[in-house]
Parts: sequence; structure tokens; C-alpha cells
Amino acid sequence: MRKTPSFFQVLCLALTTAAVILLLVVFGGLVIFPTPEALFAALTSDEIWFAVQLSLITAVISTLCCVVAAVPVAYVMTRKPFAGKRWVNILLNLPLSLPPLVAGVALLIFLSPVTSPVGQLLSGFGIFIVYTPVAIVIAQFFVNLPYMIRIARSAFAMISPRYEHVARTLGCSEWRAFSQVTLPMAKSGLAAGVVITWSKAMGEFGAVLMLAGAIAMKTETLPIALFLNMSTGDLDMAIAASLILLVISGVTLLIVEYAGDGRGAVYA
Repeated sequence: MRKTPSFFQVLCLALTTAAVILLLVVFGGLVIFPTPEALFAALTSDEIWFAVQLSLITAVISTLCCVVAAVPVAYVMTRKPFAGKRWVNILLNLPLSLPPLVAGVALLIFLSPVTSPVGQLLSGFGIFIVYTPVAIVIAQFFVNLPYMIRIARSAFAMISPRYEHVARTLGCSEWRAFSQVTLPMAKSGLAAGVVITWSKAMGEFGAVLMLAGAIAMKTETLPIALFLNMSTGDLDMAIAASLILLVISGVTLLIVEYAGDGRGAVYA
């Protein structure tokens, strides 16, 4: 005999349904508001395609850098006890609690040849980072590295160290135990982290705006294109950039949810 749903269950279901409908209606406006002709023209414009290409290239590079840096850091933070570990953890997570604009300003001060010895040293070798596409990669890397570290730590924490100990007793070096035992077992969580980090890099705005500027057809990523076109009143172009970012976010969540067997939320 089926049990009658309680008032609490009905209330939760009603609130969930209302939230889903609200999201569908709000985001549906991005598709319904512009005319099909105007939306197609905006999506196929040179500016939007430049922004898409620049966003893809910089996001892939910064994500690869995040993976290379985050995996060893996350492994050490998960497996190795050391003095001051709690303070190191706080420092690594600091960018998570800061607005990206603050991170962008800090990077600008650190890399500008006007305000920093580092920037002056680089400029002496003819290397200028501020307001260039390289600045986009640096901003994305700086902001998203803590996310990748956090997700990788969660993936490693779910694997018992006993597997590595057994591998070591069978003659594996510490590197072989890590690369042949731990990494393959953590691949699902790490893959989710890569996808999430890449998606966040595609949508990074605040830090990129501060360090790389909002220069049309030079440092114009998709979020910058959205900002520039909203500032100039070109709503169709802004909606086009918004739709592309919305699709990227949706596809990312689908990949994390289904490729990770529904465990994506654990790592996020």
C-alpha cells in the first residue's frame, strides 16, 4: 500500500518545482527575447567568434596549468603531515573567499611595470604581461587553482592510503605507487575537476578585467564581450555571449553528473 506523502514532502516538492520553473523561465528569456535573425547574426559575428576562440584557448591552457600544479599539491596536502599544514591550507583556499576583482587587482600590482619590481624586471627583457592575452591565462590560473586543488584533494581523500602501502611492499617506488595506483583510482574525481575548472576559466570575468583589461578583439573573452556589448547597448551581442556561456555551463554539468556516475556534486 502506497504511503500518503506528508505535508513536508509535498512542500519540498512544490518548492523544487517552483525553483525549476523559475530557472527555466529566466534563462529561457535569453532565447525568446531577441529575434531569430538578430540572434543568428550576433552568434556568427566576427567579434563573438574571436571571443569564443580566445576563451577556448586561454581556458585550455590555464586548466592544464592548474592540473599540473594542483595534483601534486593536493596529494601532499592529503597524504603528508607537516608543520603549519593548517596555515598552508588557509592560504591555498584564500582566493576562494576573495572576490575575483580583488585577485585581479593584486595580480595587476604584482605584474605591472609601474608598480612592481617583478613587472619592471620582465619589461627589461621585453616581456609585457598586463593587458595581453597572457594576462588572461594568468588571471584564470590564479583564480581557479584553489578549485582544482580542492577537488583533487577530495578525490585523493576518498582513496585509502593502504593501496599505496601494499604497492610499496610489492616493490613499487613512491612515484610508481602514486602514478599506477592512486592516479587511476582518482581519475573520475580528477576528470570532474578538470571539466569544472575549464568551465570556470571560460566564465572568469573579474580578475581578467583587472589584469587583461577589456580590449575589443585583443583581450575580449566571452565574459568581456558580454560586458562590452552591454556597456554600449548592443543587447543582441550580449545575449549571444550569454547563451554560449549558458550552453557551456549546462554541458559541463551534464558531463560531471553522468560521466562521474552522479558523483559530481561530491567533488564540486
